[in-house]
Amino acid sequence: MAITPPEKGFIFWPVGTGDSTTVRISESMYLQVDLRHMAKSEDDEDTAWPVIDELTGILPEVDGAPYLSAFALTHPDKDHCQGFKELLDRITISELWLSPRIFREYRKDLCEDAKAFGKEAMRRVKATIEAGGDPGSGDRVRIIGYDDLLREEAFTGFPPQFLSIPGQAVAFVDGRYVGADFEAFVHAPFKDDSHGERNDCSVAFQITLKSECGVGKALLMGDLQYPVIRRIFDCSDRDTLNWNVLLAPHHCSKSVMYSKDEGEEEETLKADIVTDMANAALDPGYVVSSSEPVPDSNEPGDNPPHALAKIQYNSIVPNEFICTQEHPDENDPQPIIFEVGENGLRYVGEEDVSEPIADTLKKISPGGVPPRSPKGFG
Repeated sequence: MAITPPEKGFIFWPVGTGDSTTVRISESMYLQVDLRHMAKSEDDEDTAWPVIDELTGILPEVDGAPYLSAFALTHPDKDHCQGFKELLDRITISELWLSPRIFREYRKDLCEDAKAFGKEAMRRVKATIEAGGDPGSGDRVRIIGYDDLLREEAFTGFPPQFLSIPGQAVAFVDGRYVGADFEAFVHAPFKDDSHGERNDCSVAFQITLKSECGVGKALLMGDLQYPVIRRIFDCSDRDTLNWNVLLAPHHCSKSVMYSKDEGEEEETLKADIVTDMANAALDPGYVVSSSEPVPDSNEPGDNPPHALAKIQYNSIVPNEFICTQEHPDENDPQPIIFEVGENGLRYVGEEDVSEPIADTLKKISPGGVPPRSPKGFG
């Protein structure tokens, strides 16, 4: 199942409902955002891909081992860090990026991979403090977002150049300035969300890849929901929100655009955020749902992906809505790859891998018109 990675670009792996995004910054530099490694035997009929196996085949080698320049964890849910212990054993990870929330929770109700991530992150924090600066490959760490716990003794002396907060851009990866090729503009987490739900503390950023005159932008928001995404759009300049690729937050959850305000008995569509996402879309533009196939409808209490969210994304996407687990065929899903070259972003794959928008709308909404108020449970 080996793939040919783009010279510079984005790879969205089919891993069921979970996130695994690989960003190739240059020939020798890769950033992995989240991980859901679905280990399986040769006779396993599960169509989800074993991402670590694939990474060992495409990453450059340094000192005889596959080398990953940076690994960013948006938040410590299992479907975003599954397989991290194995990744750490099999691949050299130069640098970790993370929300400080991991330091508060890693001994509590987290999966074993999230606990391993927290332990490794804390080891790197100590190494960085002891070095008084860059501790070198294999020990680097970048904390994204500010939290009161960073005032605690364990973080005393942590160099501020390795702390990034909303409104700042990161152009250093693996100890090198790579601003001519890459930039990650930080949108979240906000400091005052650090005690809320775990999903509300997701790292969110706009990743920009540059190639000569061409530029490609991806908006990655972890598992954020409407209130925090609304705040991001309220606080941010338009150019930091533009996207050629929007990774549908929380695996195409309707919680991005359906919310219940104080005094409301039911969730309603928040058309403001749908409009803002539409206005931020670039040409070409794609929405990626990192999930199992999106159903035509949902029952009350269903986990993502949600049909109502897909309807809204289809109403705004300039080109295509693409689901990882049904690309191009749910019986044999393949990674979704975008390449950034001198002409900008290009989708690498079949021209028509998703159901025509009009057909989708007819299935879910009579008349083929996206609903502007909730219909049942999506």
